[in-house]
Amino acid sequence: MRLDQDRPVRSTASRRRSSLPSAPKAEKRCKETLVHGVTLRDDYDWLRAENWKDVLRDPDVLPQDIRKHLEAENAYCKKLMAPTRQLQRDLVKEMRGRIKEDDSSVPQPDGPFLYYTRYRKGAEHPLVCRRPRREKSREQIMLDADALAEGKDFFDLGDASHSPDHKLLAWSADEAGSELHTIRVRDLATGTDLPDLIQDTTGEIVWANDSLSFAYVALDADHRPSRVLRHRLGTPAAEDELLHDEADAGMFVDIDETQSGRFLLITISDHETSETRILDLDDPNGRPALVAARQVGRQYGLEHNGEDFLILTNADGAEDFKIVTAPAATPGPEGWRDLVPHRSGRLIISHLCLKGRLIRLEREDGLPRIVIRDLASGAESSIAFDEEAYGLGMDGGYEFDTDTLRFIYASMARPAETYDYNLATGERTLLKRQEVPSGHDPEAYRVRRIFATAQDGERVPVSILHRADTPLDGSAPCLLYGYGSYGSAMSASFRTRPLSLVDRGFVYAIAHVRGGTDKGWRWYLDGKRENKRNTFTDFIAAAGALIDARFTARGRIVAEGGSAGGMLMGAVANMAPELFAGIVAEVPFVDVLNTILDDTLPLTPPEWPEWGDPIRDLQAFETIRSYSPYDNVTPQAYPPILAMGGLTDPRVTYWEPAKWVAKLRATMTGGGPVMLHTNMDAGHGGSAGRFDSLKETALAYAFAIHAVGEGWPAAAKAG
Repeated sequence: MRLDQDRPVRSTASRRRSSLPSAPKAEKRCKETLVHGVTLRDDYDWLRAENWKDVLRDPDVLPQDIRKHLEAENAYCKKLMAPTRQLQRDLVKEMRGRIKEDDSSVPQPDGPFLYYTRYRKGAEHPLVCRRPRREKSREQIMLDADALAEGKDFFDLGDASHSPDHKLLAWSADEAGSELHTIRVRDLATGTDLPDLIQDTTGEIVWANDSLSFAYVALDADHRPSRVLRHRLGTPAAEDELLHDEADAGMFVDIDETQSGRFLLITISDHETSETRILDLDDPNGRPALVAARQVGRQYGLEHNGEDFLILTNADGAEDFKIVTAPAATPGPEGWRDLVPHRSGRLIISHLCLKGRLIRLEREDGLPRIVIRDLASGAESSIAFDEEAYGLGMDGGYEFDTDTLRFIYASMARPAETYDYNLATGERTLLKRQEVPSGHDPEAYRVRRIFATAQDGERVPVSILHRADTPLDGSAPCLLYGYGSYGSAMSASFRTRPLSLVDRGFVYAIAHVRGGTDKGWRWYLDGKRENKRNTFTDFIAAAGALIDARFTARGRIVAEGGSAGGMLMGAVANMAPELFAGIVAEVPFVDVLNTILDDTLPLTPPEWPEWGDPIRDLQAFETIRSYSPYDNVTPQAYPPILAMGGLTDPRVTYWEPAKWVAKLRATMTGGGPVMLHTNMDAGHGGSAGRFDSLKETALAYAFAIHAVGEGWPAAAKAG
């Protein structure tokens, strides 16, 4: 369906609409702060609730003046988006039609059972299930997340980890959207939960091999994952044994286990440095042992095989990482020996050990591949696909002593395919192809990859999806997505939701800008701290390349990004507003300077390696101040903007988009409208239900379609 064929006829009455509401006008209450001799003035700091930590636990305690303002913003957004109500309903219906309602994951074997999740038709949340490995008809529903969510405004199932003896299920859930998970333990014989209850955790769970205790990560009063504890079944949580207490507020703490199931891994890290402590899961009273003390800039991660650790690291100048071996008994760096040497331009993303084999996922020239190495012979083989752009991932499963590797492949036009790969024979077995119930013909679409030339001459990859019958004469609208932070690469894999735009004649594009690792670790370094501006100019260059290649035209592009990608949206709105028909900024990190100056916020100290420390470093302060979207709003015309936030978001707090929208309206000289939608019942990820979340996507896509189509009456502009 072509967009221009689907536009409603605009009547004179609709063009002259005068009943539009006035945009909410936030009161100015100027706060002044002196930093490095510079006076920072913030008219909207009052939108940050003094009791914000309490709001994360109970949204009802939000101060009434702030609640009134956010509700007024929601009402204004709803009113301006009223012409798209039917379109939003159509979009939800379409996107839901592409979801297999009674879908299930491919079962993963573990000992006597096959473990999997599935959905009942119409259910928002999954069933966590298992069945005997050789008796497919005897299913046991271990956990019914849909029943657990009943009557709750928000529910998100976290971890669901069965014990090694298969008798218990430790599970966690967040019931506010604030990522404060409560852990419970279910007796799988009776289906009832034990008295054990642990609150304020990250939700991660790693069992000891005797099935009598497990490790977890606790959040401190500042919402930081800082302590690892061991809980013994049947004892009060207050008596849990402390395994690690991280004193450095700038480090995150998380836990995992080696694929072998032998070791607990306690990882302490920020965005450039890591340290690992190991604990033998066969020893119920074991204590963590340090592998290699943290060294600024050095990162490493462990896997285990027999008497050795296999360590993925950037040590010794291995910018794109290498893999070394070390004796498990003495794993310190003095014993590290290269196994897979560093090769510039080939980024080793992750590694996995199955008995006698090392498997690594790597990326070169922007495309991923899986490489399997026989540890005895050193022979290697690889898994890759012949497409211009695609996504590839590994699923380690539960077992270690196996000849089977599971991987998932997809392209932007081709639904995900799950394979079992026989490591001995090289045979691939297709287990599941993602089903699109409403129908999907990959041959009706085209996947392309072009390169934009950045300001400094770098070639920025742009992945593109469009219908085969979309005219490439500059007339097509485009949704251009970007992120570009933390080294996160944007996979060119299959997504069903954008098809609602593509089937309406949109070109859907992903700009693989610097700040990600799409072209290796250097690509990340060239988009962080003092190089952050490259992220923004790369995105603008990607838009220009799409225009030059006649995929779209100036003023026909809607830009989209979330979280740190929302910062990108705020920056390009300031730098090149004329390029865009609209901007969608989801949970946008736009108040960068104020946030990174505030070391009481949960994520600020760990963020300094990514952005710089503006408290102690004048250059970092000046760099962040030069691009922080909130601080660089100027008197100019802005395109229509839709900002979306979550009230209980601990990552990008709700007041960031609220302040940004207020300042935009007070400063801009034309353009718009600028809208804010705050989910009052959710956090960073939005609504947790698989269908509920479609409503937020539908709002964003309806905004995009309206922005390049009918648009908003002049009465709504600049407000």
